[in-house]
Amino acid sequence: MEKIRLRLIHLTRCRGVTRRVIRKFLLFDSTLTKIYELSPLEISKTFSIPLKNASLFHSDLHNLSVRQRLKRDLSMYQNVTIVDDNYPPVLNTIKDAPLVLYTMGDFNLLSHTQMLSVIGTRNPSTEAIAKMEYIVKPLVKDNWFIVSGLAKGIDSFAHHIALRNKGKTVAVVGSGFHHIYPKQNTSLFRQIAENGLIISEYPPDIPPAKFHFPERNRIISGLSFGTLVIEATEKSGTLITVDQALDQGREVYAVPGSPLLPQTRGCHRMIQEGAKLVYSSEDIHEDWETLSKIYGNAKS
Repeated sequence: MEKIRLRLIHLTRCRGVTRRVIRKFLLFDSTLTKIYELSPLEISKTFSIPLKNASLFHSDLHNLSVRQRLKRDLSMYQNVTIVDDNYPPVLNTIKDAPLVLYTMGDFNLLSHTQMLSVIGTRNPSTEAIAKMEYIVKPLVKDNWFIVSGLAKGIDSFAHHIALRNKGKTVAVVGSGFHHIYPKQNTSLFRQIAENGLIISEYPPDIPPAKFHFPERNRIISGLSFGTLVIEATEKSGTLITVDQALDQGREVYAVPGSPLLPQTRGCHRMIQEGAKLVYSSEDIHEDWETLSKIYGNAKS
């Protein structure tokens, strides 16, 4: 099994193929040995990918420097793959589950069932912190672990509230660990690595890219019992996470606010479309009491 997981990590480090193609590799050969024996043309024909992509993949697959970087990174960071027994069960059930996760901090946090993703706009209103102190802080005190994305604004507030109140928080980031984004959150990144958990599906050397952030959102929602939106504009990227949470069968919550603020319009739209309106932490507790047995079974 150890050799299979190392091969899987190696494949994800090679250019020219997507996660979907790598899943085809696993179906073709669960040991992932035969792929190393194929020529670029055979890879192209067998897995229906352009020859240009197959050639790039084949080149990386047999490139010594790729193997050396992999060996270095595995000595520095914890990791878990989709073929491992300790892969988070809740992620195994979502569409396009990450094949490899790199982690810093306490991986055992992912065995906790009371996990709530707290997300929202990067440009919150002046009311946002008060809302979060009123709703999120009691949840932290009641042993809820907070999951968010380390972005500026609501994400950062969520992580800080958990840390300040001696709670636990998980940050899912959209870049490798050598490229902390945004840079203004470098200190926060280090605090979470020391007192919580940081997760990335991107190798440490990979810088942030625009498409990484919608991708990482499926992990944020997938790890959580529910997603709580504090503030969001009508066209906020936050709503991508909401759509993914709904697709994954997770609960979705939204905090109302003044109709005069653009940061509340996304939440009001969500409530109109069926998200549960949250006035206080008790609204989430009520759902947890009702649904926790079902969700707990999915985590085990």
